[in-house]
Amino acid sequence: MGTIHRSGANKRSNDGARLIITTIIGVVFGFFVGVSFPSVSVTRFREISGLLSSIDAPRYDDNGSFRPETLGSESDMNISGNITRIYVPTNPRGAELLPPGIVVSETDFYLRRLWGDPNEDLKIRPKYLATFTVGFAQRNNINACLKKFSEDFTILLFHYDGRASEWDQFEWSKRAIHISVSKQTKWWYAKRFLHPDVVAAYDYIFIWDEDLGVEHFNAEKYIQLVKKHGLDISQPGLEPNNGLTWQMTKRRGDREVHKETEEKPGWCSDPHLPPCAAFVEIMAPVFSRKAWRCVWHMIQNDLVHGWGLDFALRRCVEPAHEKIGVVDSQWIVHQVIPSLGNQGESENGKAPWEGVRERCRSEWTEFRNRLANADKVYFSQVAKG
Repeated sequence: MGTIHRSGANKRSNDGARLIITTIIGVVFGFFVGVSFPSVSVTRFREISGLLSSIDAPRYDDNGSFRPETLGSESDMNISGNITRIYVPTNPRGAELLPPGIVVSETDFYLRRLWGDPNEDLKIRPKYLATFTVGFAQRNNINACLKKFSEDFTILLFHYDGRASEWDQFEWSKRAIHISVSKQTKWWYAKRFLHPDVVAAYDYIFIWDEDLGVEHFNAEKYIQLVKKHGLDISQPGLEPNNGLTWQMTKRRGDREVHKETEEKPGWCSDPHLPPCAAFVEIMAPVFSRKAWRCVWHMIQNDLVHGWGLDFALRRCVEPAHEKIGVVDSQWIVHQVIPSLGNQGESENGKAPWEGVRERCRSEWTEFRNRLANADKVYFSQVAKG
């Protein structure tokens, strides 16, 4: 019995020792786990933070100074000395926070693929832009016109009748750009879709009506003559027997280009001013890239017919009587089809075209008044110093 008693006591003693040892081991193990776990978490957090920084943007401290440790790697940015927050006031408005090397301030109408290397998208880069404001009723005339323009031209059609898809019957239409807004004029379209930064890829921009006969016109030869004679704003000569308003735009058969004319007595206060010089009409103007950048800013958002603009074009080139002219050896015929006038609405018993014509005349007066007031304000401020 005594032997049995001693064996039980020893067993209880061994069990207690095991419990103490197990507790100590558990505490030690827990300590090492507790120490190592935050280290792993912090390391992982830094990896994620560095990844996000390299994907998104560099981070800055409260003073606006760059913190290089937030970058994923030095290959993401060349770090030399102190790098401060990006702010480039000479960047285009709204892009001041971007490095200049990533800013793309101009674009074009080049059509691109949805696959492959972007550098291989374009087999040819058109150097010129030809725009027409059209209705489907004039499709055959526009088709004839576009046969006069080579692959060096991007073709852009503004549709005022909402029938853009019906032009797909012509093969060239599938390569053209189509913009459709009902019952608008070409100057409304030009102000909104031909911003100088959008058409900056093109040396010359044609902004033409739809009712022009082009039997005696070739666009490539026209461009050659414009360059030869240094014309920044021009138009083809008009066939004298059709749609002639001004003597300046009348074709002369004895020369390539003319830049001045004689008008009715009293019409020209100065032989170098419109309509005797420095003048083309708004039906078929052609602008150099530089001239268009100025003219676009002069177009008023609400004066959609452009009347009066032709007399003010001279403000955008110097000397205007040398930089504006009419190309006689490449001429067109104005067919005088009042298709856009029919897009108006009848009011007070007047035909639709009558309301459109009244709007044209009132816009001409308003444009002249705005320009005169702008001149007055400017010169008044200059005088005050």
